[in-house]
Amino acid sequence: MFRKISLALLASASCLATGLDPAAAIEATEPAGVIYSGQTQQRPAPLRTASADRAGMGGGGFIEFLFSDGQSGRRYQPQPSYEPRRPLLPPMDPQQSMRQQEDVGEPAHPAFDPRFAKQMVEYHGKEGAGTIVIDTPNKFLFLVQGDGRALRYGIGVGRPGFTWSGVKTISAKKEWPAWTPPPEMLARRPDLPRHMEGGPENPLGARAMYLGSSLYRIHGSNEPWTIGTNVSSGCIRMRNEDVIDLYGRVNVGARVIVL
Repeated sequence: MFRKISLALLASASCLATGLDPAAAIEATEPAGVIYSGQTQQRPAPLRTASADRAGMGGGGFIEFLFSDGQSGRRYQPQPSYEPRRPLLPPMDPQQSMRQQEDVGEPAHPAFDPRFAKQMVEYHGKEGAGTIVIDTPNKFLFLVQGDGRALRYGIGVGRPGFTWSGVKTISAKKEWPAWTPPPEMLARRPDLPRHMEGGPENPLGARAMYLGSSLYRIHGSNEPWTIGTNVSSGCIRMRNEDVIDLYGRVNVGARVIVL
């Protein structure tokens, strides 16, 4: 028994040096039938192993062998258990996206000019505190504070042919006023509604301060991009947030000077 094991070990060492398959070496040194305890036993058929000199395998021959079918030498190709991911579409051009939105939606309006935002400024006029001064050419409304200061708001004013000047007083104040276009305006714009209740879509905006007995008002607007322009039919328009602020600072009877 010891002799058999020694022969097998010697054969394995020999095959490593010569590149011979160890199984082939054992098979060459051991007879097909061996007598143990008076009985002849057939040695089981040797297991098929990967030899180091298998054609085309080189140093990675054992891996090649594991993934072949053992006969034809074809490599086994594992099949994916999921559908291969499709290539991602290129990202959309943001500018193209904006152009598409403009094509199907409302046209883009100019951004609000920060020069017309509410701010505290120096004011050296002769008017007393609480007076409203409307600078039509420069499109500013001043609420005089006294002590050489005034709150300044940006406004929209009458378009050419509709500007005016004079002194008025605030005769009434209304929140979310209704709007009834006067006959003169309907003659110019017969497409206008005859009456519109107050609300976000109303062109008078969130607040209105009526000037004397005239048709003119200081009012809000649902078109803030028109602030700083000549656009109205003589009314003084403001952004809604600005007219709400002014509305809370002045009372009926306040003096309004339009330049």
